[in-house]
Amino acid sequence: MGIEPGTIEAIRRLAVEIAGKGGRAFYVGGYVRDSLLGRAAKDVDVEVYGLDLDSLQGVLEGCGCGKALLVGRQFGVLRLEDLDADWSVPRTDSSGRRPRVAVDPSLAPAEAARRRDLTMNAMLMDVLGGEVLDPWGGREDLERGVLRTPDPEKFVEDPLRYYRVMQFAARFEMKPDRALAAVCRRMKIAPVAAERVEDEFAKLLLEARRPSLGLRFLDETGRLSEVLPELVPLKETPQEPDWHPEGDVWGHTLQVVDAAAGLRSGARERDLMLAWAALCHDLGKPATTTVRQGRIRTPEHDRESARLAGGLLNRLVRKNKVVRKGALKLVAQHMKPMQFFQNRSTAKGFKRLALKLAPEADLELLSDLALADFRGTNPEGDGPLAGESMLLSWFREQARASGVEREPERPVLMGRHLDGFLEPGPDMGKVLERAYRIQLDEGIRDVETLRRRVLGEKGKKTQDNNVPKLL
Repeated sequence: MGIEPGTIEAIRRLAVEIAGKGGRAFYVGGYVRDSLLGRAAKDVDVEVYGLDLDSLQGVLEGCGCGKALLVGRQFGVLRLEDLDADWSVPRTDSSGRRPRVAVDPSLAPAEAARRRDLTMNAMLMDVLGGEVLDPWGGREDLERGVLRTPDPEKFVEDPLRYYRVMQFAARFEMKPDRALAAVCRRMKIAPVAAERVEDEFAKLLLEARRPSLGLRFLDETGRLSEVLPELVPLKETPQEPDWHPEGDVWGHTLQVVDAAAGLRSGARERDLMLAWAALCHDLGKPATTTVRQGRIRTPEHDRESARLAGGLLNRLVRKNKVVRKGALKLVAQHMKPMQFFQNRSTAKGFKRLALKLAPEADLELLSDLALADFRGTNPEGDGPLAGESMLLSWFREQARASGVEREPERPVLMGRHLDGFLEPGPDMGKVLERAYRIQLDEGIRDVETLRRRVLGEKGKKTQDNNVPKLL
């Protein structure tokens, strides 16, 4: 979600009121950074100097935007009910895992900005005049593509900042300077709550043009084995050059993750499913790689990949079961497009595959994963290819022709069609299941025909098994 129309104008009106009381309002953090980069900001934070918290609350509540909520009074943070922006008073934090916070409206901007994670997030912009205060050189770092922290000692006090650097490195295609890289290698990151880590990975996978840069950061700072241990063996696993001229499985996976980023639809759940599946799709290759007659083979690596992906996704995708289950299904089936093409599978196969992926994923997503897999084979650089695949064009056409590209075929025979023949219960469920299998396998879509088929066969089976006949 972006900033709603009217929010900035409302903030300007409030800044005028604040100035009238002797205060000065500044945009801070990501809003300033994104404005300088010409990017659309997603949220707004305003820091007010020269007014204490109670005075600021009084000004805010007089603007007609609802009550000023104390979302973090101990941190000097207020939020209006009807205005999507955070308002704060400058503060200092003591060191330690549980810092003491001192709100101080007379604090100098440079000192207030010192506690921020990176210099590019430590700039201030006057709401009324547009003047940019840059006490820590954030603008120059943006221009140089360098991630730097104002204060390394304060940086390590919040272990989440390691993961923020991971996603910032990818989203802004910047590299940490030597000092920040050294801090990131040694700082403790284990205390971060799993849900917070999940949020940072979501930003990496949904917002970066090249998420691989964040994964490379994990590796280059020596934390890959701590954060994503399943990926470490990929670096030592070769691939058959005829199929994978790009090199080892690690390099291939990085290209596939970037290729998947280029296939985003804008639907959050679907894009996350695709991204996580791209990351996990070849986890099983190290355990299944063999050499036969001089050729590298990975038989049934898709099954092993799904097994390992289950552990990774359970650890890092906790808040959304749909994303977790959908990504796992995509990993398990990621070889099917090629196999279907080689075997020239019919509508029956496509309908059964759509059913296996449902309800979380579908053949369209599977096609996108296969396309990302295909594009992640660039031997000329670390970026993916941009071409299309005849194999996948055929797969998509067949999925569309079978009517199951986005969802499975719906059952024709329903419980109401068995009224008077069967009582509701387990027996009816088995009959409906059998009817659906016949529908998918034989393409029968006539209710009467399906009813005769399943009731006749079921009746014969119960007679043979000496079970009471169906009514």
